[in-house]
Amino acid sequence: MPRKIMALAFFTGIMVLVDFYAFSGFKVLIQHLQPTTQRWLKNGFWILSGINIILLITFQMLPPHAFWGTRLIIATFLFAQYFGKFVFIIFLFLDDIVRLFKWLFASFRTEKPIINDVASSKWISRSEFIVKTGVLAGTGLITALSWGILSGAYNYRVKRRVVSLKNLPPAFDGFRILQISDIHSGSFWNTDAVRKGVEMIQNENADVIFFTGDLVNDKAIEMKPYMNVFNKLKAPHGVFSVLGNHDYGDYAEWPNAEAKKQNLEDLKTVHKELGWRLLINEHERITIGTDSIGILGIENWGGKGHFPKYGKMEEAVKGTNDLPVKLLLSHDPSHWRLQVLKDYPDIDIMFAGHTHGMQFGVEVGNFKWSPVKYMYPEWADLHTEGNQHLYVNRGFGFIGYPGRFGILPEITVIELRKA
Repeated sequence: MPRKIMALAFFTGIMVLVDFYAFSGFKVLIQHLQPTTQRWLKNGFWILSGINIILLITFQMLPPHAFWGTRLIIATFLFAQYFGKFVFIIFLFLDDIVRLFKWLFASFRTEKPIINDVASSKWISRSEFIVKTGVLAGTGLITALSWGILSGAYNYRVKRRVVSLKNLPPAFDGFRILQISDIHSGSFWNTDAVRKGVEMIQNENADVIFFTGDLVNDKAIEMKPYMNVFNKLKAPHGVFSVLGNHDYGDYAEWPNAEAKKQNLEDLKTVHKELGWRLLINEHERITIGTDSIGILGIENWGGKGHFPKYGKMEEAVKGTNDLPVKLLLSHDPSHWRLQVLKDYPDIDIMFAGHTHGMQFGVEVGNFKWSPVKYMYPEWADLHTEGNQHLYVNRGFGFIGYPGRFGILPEITVIELRKA
């Protein structure tokens, strides 16, 4: 409880500071209006600020999952507002820097500085221009984020790639793999849209389906409303899955260690009830006729930030020396460069997710950009080094921001070809 109170006090303080700074620019924006109108708008500004604090307290008091829909609405409302305000105050800060240098320059001058009569000029002052530019930028960002919620959250896109492998057995030439990742079932707010996404997956008629982690945000119970949706996923050679960093419950509060451990066991049961083969530092073989390839899956192995390294490659590769092709399911793409490329040259393709493409960015033709690239160089799509490949799925769901702008939810279809 003390941790929650400290977090509440911290975020309340941040919100108040942002509002005070934003208010200084807001006053410039409305300075030409009638005094009565200005007074009403100023009062409205602070009334909204008070409502925001009440909403933040409500968000903290509500149970994390029992009222997820309410918490999601509150979080989205606050996030959109304060992200937009943050952009706005960046412009205010730039204006304040200009003012500071002007003041310093004027203090060294002996003659009285000439002050322009802004009111009599047909041009707006530089300060007012910066403030209005900031308002446009902040409003534009809020509009973009809102559009991402209404239009992007469930706008599933199929990405198709062909990967050629030298050692691919003849029976697997043309073998089609469908990959999804990062479902984050606790974040969904439109069951029908999710169901349509699952129908899109099934309509691809892939030979096998891979799921590369983060089935939930924190707790296994999040999947309860979606069991009858995702149990429709079927493929001739099965559905294989692994765990992602969110699946361990590391980001939730638990009454004791046993409750957290039981949650993970419950999640493993969820995979089983869905009919998915959960690979925990192990492998399976897919056989067509007399030809076989290996499907390896490990627990989360993160090489960036504080993401956990639970995965054990040495266990997953045991007994795979005779397999001509090895396909690895590993949630975090940083694993590929930091361990797979260095120590496991016989892994042909690694399938990952985790980044979500930050759910925000730009993709036009072959050009793609997202802020997440500065943490994860391989943050989306197909990457090749030597004879080894990595595919990073942009994610099926979302977390935090309940939408996607520019980086849309992805269903990947990869066709294997004999090189």
